[in-house]
Amino acid sequence: MTAALTVISSMATRKLLAELLASLPGIPATVESVGGVDAARRVAAGEAFDAVVLGADAIDRLMADGHLRAGSRVDLVRSGVALAVRAGAPRPDLGSAQAVKAAVLAARHIGYSTGPSGVALAALFERWGIAGQVQAKLVVPPPGTPVGALIASGEIELGFQQLSELMFLPGIDVVGPLPDEIQITTVFAGGVGSASRQPQAARALLEALADPALTAIKRANGMDTA
Repeated sequence: MTAALTVISSMATRKLLAELLASLPGIPATVESVGGVDAARRVAAGEAFDAVVLGADAIDRLMADGHLRAGSRVDLVRSGVALAVRAGAPRPDLGSAQAVKAAVLAARHIGYSTGPSGVALAALFERWGIAGQVQAKLVVPPPGTPVGALIASGEIELGFQQLSELMFLPGIDVVGPLPDEIQITTVFAGGVGSASRQPQAARALLEALADPALTAIKRANGMDTA
């Protein structure tokens, strides 16, 4: 009997992968979900997994460094960034980029993740010329801690993260996605670990997870098929 495949992923896809795998009972796999930075670090340090699911940029870096099998990248889902506030708090206007900028400047504390969306937001604030003002009131959760948890506790007034990571958390209200002109879309992809003893089965798992027939599950989790 084939051993269960081992998968490591970022927290962003934890719930999604659990639901996708539940719809694929013929493919036994166990998933460990941790902060994306920690997951990439563990794979780069040589920890063996059959498959790795992270932001596509992290997958590409791990592949370039030989930690994932060349050519094994499979794009799984696209995920956009949303903005949230504490439950019951006033909801800022998200109708335009300028409205979002004004909301950021007005907030006492803002937060975003250490993942790809956080990097993109930092670049956006640089382009807007407000990076210094943002830095003075920025609260970045430790890897593996959702931004929404700090919004709910009141440590963050205005939080940005993938919709999939905000939409099911208690104690917060999701205001909505960023407007199209500044929306940040992260592609989450999978790759086969270089040390995998079941590379063909791992590849088959990733292709099954990417199947457009599973789009309804992905959309229910705030994502879409890549």
